Amino acid sequence: MLNYLYALLEAEARLAVAALGLDPGLGVLHNDLRTRDSLACDLMEPIRPKVDAFLLDWLKRAPLRREWFFEQRDGNCRLMSSLAVKLSETSTIWARALAPFAEGIAGSFWSMNSVRTSNKSPATRLTQSRKREAKGISTQKSPRSIAMPVNLCKICGKTIKSSDKYCRNCVPTISRENLLEAAKLGRIATHSPETEALRAATQRRQVAARKAWNPKDKPDWLDEEAYLRKVEPHLRNLTVVTIMKALQVSEPYASRIRSGGRIPHKRHWLPLAELTRYQM
Repeated sequence: MLNYLYALLEAEARLAVAALGLDPGLGVLHNDLRTRDSLACDLMEPIRPKVDAFLLDWLKRAPLRREWFFEQRDGNCRLMSSLAVKLSETSTIWARALAPFAEGIAGSFWSMNSVRTSNKSPATRLTQSRKREAKGISTQKSPRSIAMPVNLCKICGKTIKSSDKYCRNCVPTISRENLLEAAKLGRIATHSPETEALRAATQRRQVAARKAWNPKDKPDWLDEEAYLRKVEPHLRNLTVVTIMKALQVSEPYASRIRSGGRIPHKRHWLPLAELTRYQM
């Protein structure tokens, strides 16, 4: 994009120099080459920071759209016509910015002319400053704001704020699509080989723990009614991490135990009772 804007700037510089009767190929700062208009390149230098600032401001205000670019097989990225049209619309901005500098160069060359002429300075064809001076109009230009590209909704094309990506009507649609896509990715992730292996290892560990547990280790007073009445209400005072470490269970399972949504296996009742500091 920056190279495209520089190309527009060079074209406008070449036109400005030619309009003043100067040879674009005879440069001052740049060496003269057959394939380069060196004077036009000289004229571009003071405007380059404005081009850079314009592009940076654009990138901060609105995101780039995928349909603006086309990647070739060799890896080069080309601009599509829709973006090229937007960038080409800025040519008038660069023409106005170049005009006073081009006339300044022409005036410098004119002042070194040893031939006496009736005119005090060359014509100001680009800025028309001498014509305004003759009419008594001030030649000081008011600063012009650079026209920024309009931010459009990516779905319906309506004009929206620069900080938004979609309009108010399209947000529910894209949110629903994103939710469905996230759910799809979540289902795929939960059935990956790594996840299945972890799930199988957890199940084997739980089965082994149940077989190794001796029901006689549970106190007689700690039945299901006692757990629900005396232990479960106090679990909300514990953190999920504390329950996970004490029972060696997963975070979702510990969260359900803490909220009362799941009654754990009987082997877990006594550790939970000890965590809640219940004394019989």
